[in-house]
Amino acid sequence: MDITLEQWLRASPLPKAEARMLLQYAGGYTRLQLITGNTAPLPADVAEKLAALQARRMAGEPMAYILGEREFYGRRFAVNPDVLIPRPETEHLVEAVLSKLPPQGRVWDLGTGSGAVALTLALERPDAAVRASDISTGALAVAKQNAAALGAAVEFALGSWFDVDKPSEKHSYDIIVSNPPYIEAGDAHLSTGDLRFEPQGALTDFSDGLSCIRELAQGAPDYLKAGGWLVLEHGFDQGAAARALLAAQGFTAVDTLQDLAGLDRVTLGQRPE
Repeated sequence: MDITLEQWLRASPLPKAEARMLLQYAGGYTRLQLITGNTAPLPADVAEKLAALQARRMAGEPMAYILGEREFYGRRFAVNPDVLIPRPETEHLVEAVLSKLPPQGRVWDLGTGSGAVALTLALERPDAAVRASDISTGALAVAKQNAAALGAAVEFALGSWFDVDKPSEKHSYDIIVSNPPYIEAGDAHLSTGDLRFEPQGALTDFSDGLSCIRELAQGAPDYLKAGGWLVLEHGFDQGAAARALLAAQGFTAVDTLQDLAGLDRVTLGQRPE
């Protein structure tokens, strides 16, 4: 039996906002069309596509992976299961870098994933030279796709942290930034919600949650200019530990910034002049 767009929306067990997004995605409708033409019949091919999409969402798959994109810092980034879904909290990481980045500065984003941080920095500060690296070839492919789509000038490298296929000059960066894996192994959150579908190696260090932060703090001084900054995102309960790790490596002016919820989110430190 034929149904209308409005009838499908009413019948969907999904939250209305999600059902509306799936309908727009499956049928190519605009928001205005759903408002003004919601009594139009739902084409059979769109209904079939919607059934598959709805089943994926009902199984818990993140909307970002189903739709293939997520907004970050006012721009749309392509995402797939090779990369983490960009989150609003990470915009604080971008803001922290922008506050420290000098004119014509050089930035290296390690573990770039979708490229959300690196590309945003390059677009917000076209005078800066931005490099982005990741150990995952799949992630780099997504980041390069986003760079092309957004017109962001970013240099890409493949490798684990500072060990990349395009070796970088020592003491040449004003900022080193990363949103590393920081969830502790065995954390219950890894088996709930969206995290079940995201790349585990980008979420957890399979250790104490601090091993990647520790490695970044140890290696960054070799690549930062005197007076350069290391800027790291971390878990809400890791601020004190992150500050201690940076201080142990000789960083000064070490500080932790809070997100909009008042939770520790970004820790930064300066390589001494």
